[in-house]
Amino acid sequence: MNFTPAYPELFLLLAICAILLVDMFLSDAKRVLTHYLSLSAIVVCALITLSDFHAGETVYTFNNMFLSDPMSNLLKLFCYLAVGMTLIYSRKYTTDRGMLGGGELGGEFYVLALFSLLGQMVMISGNNVLIIYLGLELMSLALYALVALRRNHVASTEAAMKYFVLGALASGFLLYGISMLYGSTGSLDLSEIARISSSVTANKTILVFALVFIVSGLAFKLGAVPFHMWVPDVYQGAPTGVTLLLGAAPKLAAFAICFRLLVESLFTQAVEWQQMLTVLAVLSMAVGNFAALAQTNLKRMLAYSTISHMGFMLLGLLSGVSDGHVNLAASAYASSMFYIITYVITTLGTFGMILLLARNGFESESIDDLKGLSKRSPWFAFVMLMFMFSLAGIPPFMGFYAKFSVLQAVLGTGQVWLAVLAVLFSLVGAFYYLRVIKVMYFDEPTETAGIAVGTEMRLVLTLNGLAVIVLGLMPDSLMNTCLVAITKTLAS
Repeated sequence: MNFTPAYPELFLLLAICAILLVDMFLSDAKRVLTHYLSLSAIVVCALITLSDFHAGETVYTFNNMFLSDPMSNLLKLFCYLAVGMTLIYSRKYTTDRGMLGGGELGGEFYVLALFSLLGQMVMISGNNVLIIYLGLELMSLALYALVALRRNHVASTEAAMKYFVLGALASGFLLYGISMLYGSTGSLDLSEIARISSSVTANKTILVFALVFIVSGLAFKLGAVPFHMWVPDVYQGAPTGVTLLLGAAPKLAAFAICFRLLVESLFTQAVEWQQMLTVLAVLSMAVGNFAALAQTNLKRMLAYSTISHMGFMLLGLLSGVSDGHVNLAASAYASSMFYIITYVITTLGTFGMILLLARNGFESESIDDLKGLSKRSPWFAFVMLMFMFSLAGIPPFMGFYAKFSVLQAVLGTGQVWLAVLAVLFSLVGAFYYLRVIKVMYFDEPTETAGIAVGTEMRLVLTLNGLAVIVLGLMPDSLMNTCLVAITKTLAS
């Protein structure tokens, strides 16, 4: 059997076991080694995946249940980037709060973060419904534990309980949909499901019911309305480092399973799931943007912002097919992929700023905590301004091109009303992003002390900010990479 496609997953699993063992024997003073070992493991995985990505081939293994293709490799690279940057941003925060490990870095935080990454990788490369579900549960269980990591913190414990109960409900929805899918097609293999669902032998009625439950389960993982109830509470209650782990890389994996299940395996049922995604997208953009207007807690505001962005991303997914024609399919799915990557890069920086301003005994979660930031630190205020402008979709930042490409895909299907709604909701969203900028630049600071920043975090946060504007000015390279990856994946 050819294990080459699964080398990154196999290496990461061995690395997690080694890190867990090494961490057991480290004193608190030396536990920083766990941090660097975790980052090293991610770098090695990235090098292996980069080699596969450059090869540009689709390779199957484990009886076609697992694959390595251009799309999976590209998404994995951004997952590595997201988790690696999260570990860097969270290092001081984790230390200050003594999240396990006697007041120093808790090895459990790193091990669980890497397990969630492993789950994401399995989800992204799964070519069998059960393998995808296995990856989903591996990621989810690690995230449930991470949210509850501060055992004596009431808000974290409450958030973990809500996340766990609603997550179990969503898993039940997804499993029920999978069982119906199996009942209709007689297979769990995605390529077999695609072949049988397009034939006359499949039970179309059961297939539509399966779609309803599968889309509901996927909507929960994305945080789309009306399956969004957990998002604001979990984002606010979880430790900020964990919130970033929740809000960044898992969205890439969620996009991947939406693509695998809906586009690759149930493409012939596109008319049915497009209608469902249209409802989810419109509701998410409406509820997300209007609810965010009323928030004073920055993490809660960003949670509702996430809901609206997931709605926008779904617009790209539902624009692949129009009147039975698939001419624009690759560019529409590429625009959706580009959008989710843009969202992740920008979200990393936004929560990185919250983690930067947080200190021992102070969370920096309120919008008012950013008052007068431009006077305390002009550079980091400008970096935060770039992130806010990008999220609002203002040129020349990355978020503008991401929104523009999705709107282009929607207009390509002739759904002008949907594009107009998306633009109007984006204008509503611009208000609460600009409010953050107003607080930073026009309000008087409540504190005058400078901000102590480590060299590692200063460098990464600066590069994060520059990436948002550079990729906004020159988006073609990343967009073309997404387009090529999607095109090759659809052709394989």
